[in-house]
Amino acid sequence: MNRSEDIPSFYQRIKYPLQERLVPGTPHVNVFEKNACRVTIPYSRKDYYKVSLILGKGTLEYADRTLHIDRPALMFSNPLIPYYWQPGPGEQHGWFCIFNEAFAKQRSEMLTDLPMFQLESDRVFFPDDKSVEEISYLFRKMLEENQSSYVQKQDVLRNYLHLIVHYAIKMQPAQNYDHDMNASARITSLFLELLSRQFPIDSRQNELKLKSAKDFARQLSVHINHLNRAVKEVTGKTTTEHIASRILLEATELLRHSDWAVSEIGYCLGFEYPGYFNTFYKKHTGKTPKEVRKVIV
Repeated sequence: MNRSEDIPSFYQRIKYPLQERLVPGTPHVNVFEKNACRVTIPYSRKDYYKVSLILGKGTLEYADRTLHIDRPALMFSNPLIPYYWQPGPGEQHGWFCIFNEAFAKQRSEMLTDLPMFQLESDRVFFPDDKSVEEISYLFRKMLEENQSSYVQKQDVLRNYLHLIVHYAIKMQPAQNYDHDMNASARITSLFLELLSRQFPIDSRQNELKLKSAKDFARQLSVHINHLNRAVKEVTGKTTTEHIASRILLEATELLRHSDWAVSEIGYCLGFEYPGYFNTFYKKHTGKTPKEVRKVIV
């Protein structure tokens, strides 16, 4: 699997002339017209967030899904999930905005707290014609603002991004976006964040540390029953189901996009013996890791 692509690498890939050196930890945001970047996006994780309005046909692959885009699409991506974009035939147009973690968390109402930047939320939305027109207008305003010399333009761009996000929220049932941060919600949010931080596994030396509900409860300093009850109440899934789902996703990505031995993948994901990994994977997918890799090859 390709290592995560950071913003300087992205600029290098699209041959974008960077005017100044990017300082780690400093907020950064940029806006582009999509026809200015008509290239295939390689399959990898990106070390930045991205919001795109796609006006053109193509194939989008992310996590374990493949989508054939044949109508206007609004897409959100985050550093946790790898994706691939292959432009289709015909005209490619649209806009996209990229920004880093420092920009996303610069204000109290953090962009990363919004639902479409969460690990298990929808990432692709299909706005109607009226919404496409309005979202296009917002991107044009962002492009204009980004080229201005206004000192507070990052705040303006963040406000435009929030407006675009709300178009996506309106396309989903309201109950999916209840942000009442009660005790259960806070514990669940901390658990999911802690789970997400363990990934990606992009090195054979990067072994999974927290593997069970008990491990997470200890790390969060809560009783395991309290953690399980909170996660189930808020998400409808058990703590163990969340952990297994994320490990399964990472296992599939490594089987598909790395040349590591199956035993190495299993060990990095916390399975002491290859047989344990094979049993886990087959239980959840109906196939052994070697069968999945053989199909891909």
